[in-house]
Amino acid sequence: MKQFKPSVEQALESSLRRIEESTAALAAADDWVLTYPPSGIRTFARSSASSLLLQPKLSNSGHRFSSMVQDFFEDVGPLHSLQLGGSAMDGLLKIFNSYVNLLISALPHSLDDEANLEGLGNKIVRVAETEEQQLALFANASLLAEELLPRAAMKLSSVNHTGVNDIRKKSVDRQNRVAEQREWKKKLQRIVDKLKDSFCRQHALDLIFTEDDDTRLSAEMYINMDNTVEEPEWVPSLIFQELYAKLNRMASIAADLFVGRERFATFLLMRLTETVILWLSEDQSFWEEIEEGPRALGPLGLQQFYLDMQFVILSGRGRFLSRHVHQVILKIIDRAMAAFSATGMNPDSVLPSDDWFIDVANDTISRISGNPRTANGDREVNSPTASVSAQSISSVRSHGSS
Repeated sequence: MKQFKPSVEQALESSLRRIEESTAALAAADDWVLTYPPSGIRTFARSSASSLLLQPKLSNSGHRFSSMVQDFFEDVGPLHSLQLGGSAMDGLLKIFNSYVNLLISALPHSLDDEANLEGLGNKIVRVAETEEQQLALFANASLLAEELLPRAAMKLSSVNHTGVNDIRKKSVDRQNRVAEQREWKKKLQRIVDKLKDSFCRQHALDLIFTEDDDTRLSAEMYINMDNTVEEPEWVPSLIFQELYAKLNRMASIAADLFVGRERFATFLLMRLTETVILWLSEDQSFWEEIEEGPRALGPLGLQQFYLDMQFVILSGRGRFLSRHVHQVILKIIDRAMAAFSATGMNPDSVLPSDDWFIDVANDTISRISGNPRTANGDREVNSPTASVSAQSISSVRSHGSS
């Protein structure tokens, strides 16, 4: 059999290339609308009504990619004696990476980035114009990497080890196989992370910059507040209102797209929040102006900045905010308060009470989400900030002024 190995390897490469080319052709015409598997498409779950939720919702190209991969592994399985399993797994990583690159190129503005064009050649895909279509791109990649491809690959590994008789050798082989599959799955996830990063970067940039490339998140917007005569209208800054509106809107869309797999969308939206907050945290020009600029951050500017950060915490807790980003926000608050303290004033002497920040933030959350507050002023029970108390926000105040 081994003398046929070069020919079989060539056939293996041809099969993988056909999957890649077929998927690219399907992606070019894909409308990025998620559906349950159509009739004639191979699936892993039974088609009974009770198992409908187990069926993955993918777009047309995603379903076909999954089906072709299943067929591929079933064809490769009988050739286990030629030890082609590693080549098959590596080959699948390559074509999955190509598919994810196509998904990235379907994001609006991605073609403006030359890095996203690398390796695409003449392949063209339909742009995902709406947020629902863009979330569908991520659904394709995440479901394939997390569930469908690893499950298909298990067919290959189970065939490769059915002939092992020695119990000890079986145990060692099983441990090695589990470790290899775990590492392979991590590689799949790293490929998906490219799409996640591109998705979040584009949406963050849309929030931070206008169409004329003017920034909507600058030090001047806070510093200038103390140079006006009129009393400010105390609401979170527009960029953070729009961030929450976008997150809330996408979460509603994702509830239908990621049926039974909502955690994929949760991690994506947390990453989007992280992208915006890290941009603020790492914006050198912003902090140089706040800490070393000719005009100091005044009481009103500090109050607005503190309100903005509290709004992100209150609106995102439990849904759009990771622990890591929460800690980053606390450090940002520390930094702003330190800059204000450098002027000789005490931040606690100019900031309103904790209840004031909670009320302003919750009023804005209610207005954007459409969930009214109850008569006594509290949020409804199912509100993301219903459990937020004055004590929890005061812990941030004490952290920031320490």
